[in-house]
Amino acid sequence: MVKLDLKNKIVLITGSSIGIGRETAFKFAKEGCKVVITYYKDKKEGEEAAKKCLDFGASGILVLQLNVMDNKSIKDAVKKIIDMFKKIDILINNAGIVVWKPFKEHTFEDIENEVRTNLEGLMKMTRECLPYIDEAIINISSGAGKEAYSGLSAYCATKFGVRGFTQSIATELRNIRVYSVNPGTTATRMNNFCGTPPEKVADIVLRVAKGELKADSSKDIDVWELV
Repeated sequence: MVKLDLKNKIVLITGSSIGIGRETAFKFAKEGCKVVITYYKDKKEGEEAAKKCLDFGASGILVLQLNVMDNKSIKDAVKKIIDMFKKIDILINNAGIVVWKPFKEHTFEDIENEVRTNLEGLMKMTRECLPYIDEAIINISSGAGKEAYSGLSAYCATKFGVRGFTQSIATELRNIRVYSVNPGTTATRMNNFCGTPPEKVADIVLRVAKGELKADSSKDIDVWELV
């Protein structure tokens, strides 16, 4: 597999104001990419991440508010990206939420928010970006998308779904590489900052984008096997 030079590539990372998304933005910034940072509620953190990206060497930056549960927000964000950069080389679908409690305690709102953010929003974002994507789609799934865990029923369902979606669209997109990157427990707000440092997950995402890992399109990249 040919290793790619990412300098000046346009990289869109959803949910990149904090956690894995932010660390991933930093990795691509250090490669000289043009980075699109999106945030939902953490505007201050998004703007701070963007400033650090420029300090790290990003060749361009755009910061956008994005609610992947809202169709208009998705369409408006993609329009702004294309107006500025004309295309998207790499889409990284990272935005996600988790509700930690037994399924019988889930409200309808809990279920809706997880499904709409983790799966429906990811699919809609991909669909809206698809005409402009040149090289790769990297979907952040989870170890909970490969094995079921108590207390994470809705979350597991969405992440299993992300992997199924990844495998399916990879059969349709012959000229675009499509992968699921599956972190285990990662030290982010979702996990009370316990687990694998998010920068190590981000490093795997970067290696996937650069073509450094020998994996055919559609395949799972299990982070715990590589860190």
